[in-house]
Amino acid sequence: MTIPTISFEAGEAVLDWIALTDALARGHDLPKAEVADSFLYRGKDTLLTRSAWIDGLGLAIKAATIFPGNPDRGLGTVNGMMSLLSDSDGTLEAMIDFHLVTKWKTAGDSLLAARRLARPDSDHILIVGAGAVARSLRQAYGAAFPKARFTIWNRTPDKAKALAADFADTEVAGDLGAAVAQADIITCSTSGTAPILRGDWLRPGQHIDLIGAYRPDMREADDTALQRARIFVDSRDTTIGHIGEIAIPLDTGAIRESDILADYYQLSKFRRDPDDITLFKNGGGAHLDLMTARHVLNAWRNAK
Repeated sequence: MTIPTISFEAGEAVLDWIALTDALARGHDLPKAEVADSFLYRGKDTLLTRSAWIDGLGLAIKAATIFPGNPDRGLGTVNGMMSLLSDSDGTLEAMIDFHLVTKWKTAGDSLLAARRLARPDSDHILIVGAGAVARSLRQAYGAAFPKARFTIWNRTPDKAKALAADFADTEVAGDLGAAVAQADIITCSTSGTAPILRGDWLRPGQHIDLIGAYRPDMREADDTALQRARIFVDSRDTTIGHIGEIAIPLDTGAIRESDILADYYQLSKFRRDPDDITLFKNGGGAHLDLMTARHVLNAWRNAK
C-alpha cells in the first residue's frame, strides 16, 4: 500500500480554520493524550521532538528544529518532519508536510481559545510580530472575525508594512502601548526572552493570546498582565514547568498554579464575563499536532 505524502499545497487546498478548531475541540473529548517532549539545545538553536498518542486517534511524531540564524542563510527559522501512525497497528499512515501541520496547528490552537474567550463583537485585532506565524494568525483570525480590522506591530516596521500590504483592512501600528490599549484582541508571536506586553496597558474586555515563548527562558507578557487576567492554557502538561511564560511567574510567586483556570481538556470552563481580561498561553503540544495531522488526512481523503 502506498503511504500518502501530503504536501503543503495539497493540504492548504482542503483546509479551513473553523473546521480545524472544531476538530481540535472534538479531539479533547477523546481520552487524554499521552505526550512526550524532548529538547536539545546548542546555544540559541533548538531541536524539539514531540510525540503523542491518543486512544482512538492514533500516534504522531514531530521533530522541529528552530535555528534563529537561518534567515541570514536564506533559510526558514523552523524546519522538521511529521509522521502520522495508525492507532490500531502502529503502522505509518501518512507523511504530512511539517510546515503545513505547524502553521495550522499553531494558529488553530490560538483560534480555538479566541472563539471561546474573546468577545464575539471584537472588531479590532492587534498582531504583535510580523513573521510566518503572524501571517497565519492574520488568516486564522480573519476567518473567525471577518468584520474585524487588524493592526500589526513589529520591532522592524518594514516587516510589519510588508505583511500588512498583503491583506485588506490591515494597517501598521507605531506605538505598541497605544495599539494594545485600542485592541479587543492582542495576539503575540515574538521570540524574545524579556516580556514585551505590559499589563499596565491592558483594559477590561480584552483577550490576550500568547504564542511566541516556547523555551523555559522565554516570555512575552509581564507579571502584571498575568495577574490582571483570567489565565487559560492549551495543556497544563506542556506549559507548566516547561515554558517561561508560565514557569517563571510560578517560580517567583507572581502567580499560583490555581490561577490557571483550565486547559483544553476542560473546555466547558473556557468562558468570560464581559469585563474580564482573558489570557491564553498557546504551548502547542504534540497532541495538537496529532489532532491537526489527523484532520488534515481526513480532509485530504474526503476531497479526493
